[in-house]
Amino acid sequence: MAILGYTLAVLIGLSLGLLGGGGSVLAVPVLVYVMGVDTKQAVPMSLAVVGAVSLVGMITHWQKGNIVWSKVITLGGPAMVGAFIGAKIGAILDPLVQMTLFGVAMIVAAYFMIKRSSLPQAEKYPEPELTAEPSSKYRLLGMMAEGFGVGVLTGMVGVGGGFAIVPALVLLGKVPMKKAIGTSLLIIAGKSASGFVGYLGTQTLDWAMTVSFAFLAGVGTVIGAYLAHYISAKHLQRGFGYFLLGIAALVIAQNYYKWQNSSSARPSNSQYHLPSSFAKARR
Repeated sequence: MAILGYTLAVLIGLSLGLLGGGGSVLAVPVLVYVMGVDTKQAVPMSLAVVGAVSLVGMITHWQKGNIVWSKVITLGGPAMVGAFIGAKIGAILDPLVQMTLFGVAMIVAAYFMIKRSSLPQAEKYPEPELTAEPSSKYRLLGMMAEGFGVGVLTGMVGVGGGFAIVPALVLLGKVPMKKAIGTSLLIIAGKSASGFVGYLGTQTLDWAMTVSFAFLAGVGTVIGAYLAHYISAKHLQRGFGYFLLGIAALVIAQNYYKWQNSSSARPSNSQYHLPSSFAKARR
């Protein structure tokens, strides 16, 4: 299964390079269901993978000047704080609850991916008006609040959250799409690192597997970015979105089944024996 898991790591990076985001969300289910890693260990390992592939993907955007540093601070700062807090919550959260929340996050990511693939190019990548508006301070507060919220989600379940960060940069930050993608990758890398630090000391990680998985996913990202120049991502994006929906349904169903089994395994009140002193008193 290790060979399959590492092969899927390359494919995760490949999908990220081809589609521009979303692929890293598969890191947790691959680590848990293929590599046999415990949920509590898989989440911080996933954060290392997400951070690594985001950094690799960001390099090209940085070279082209597609990083808006002011937005990295405005949205990325609260996101890093939220990720650290989310990691502390995730460290004590029940694994079944944690994986169920992860399944819900996958559904949201899949929805945005499918929706984006069905929009015309002009609607998918709207160029924002850069004129100042009276509500700019509310947009700023909205960006900070969304960054913090997505950061908490990242720390809790190990997802990058690009599906929420990019729209926030475009709609609230008035950042052009190309720069929003590059900026979001740096923000994702930063909050993934912050969440990873939040888990340190709470779990014993398999560092060899973590580094190998992250390296192979990074290699896949480079290959995917190269192939993206020759392959249209529109249909791939829609198909991958439905694939994520299927994986999310399996994750939620399995965790529901585990919860049902754990509930049925608990003895009911009728199964408890009365204390001998109480039994004698009733005679």
